[in-house]
Amino acid sequence: MAVRAVDAKGTPEAQLRSLIEKFNARDQRLIRSVRSAMRKRLPTANELVYDYGTFFVIGYSPTAQGIEGIVTIAARPDGVRLYLMNGPQLPDPKKLLMGSAKQVRFIPVEAASRLKHPDVEALIAAAIDQAKVSLPSKGRGSLVIKPTAASKRASARK
Repeated sequence: MAVRAVDAKGTPEAQLRSLIEKFNARDQRLIRSVRSAMRKRLPTANELVYDYGTFFVIGYSPTAQGIEGIVTIAARPDGVRLYLMNGPQLPDPKKLLMGSAKQVRFIPVEAASRLKHPDVEALIAAAIDQAKVSLPSKGRGSLVIKPTAASKRASARK
């Protein structure tokens, strides 16, 4: 089980709630519903949260290492996206994946129900299959607030 990061701001769940509350009410509902859907889909994955100031991400990883993540929710001012690791190698006959990064591709998510679409389900399943580290077969993943380079610099200045 991963170590839970806790600081003066409270529990990891409280810290994540604070990040979500920075968004408007509609986007807050969307972020929560997408997170809930991903939690149900990947119950044994660790949720790794990175705060980048104007946006944050929740990566779903079999370990506490973000680099081993399989999918990531990005909550951004311009909307919510679902990023899939190994995106360029995933079978995408419907051309749903967007972006040109070397390791990931994304799908815009306007509603959590989009994650249940058979074509999106197939992409998520393919990302899980191609993961370098398999998800645990049992147990429940932890919520871990990860420090970013910016937060490390800010802490160093204190």
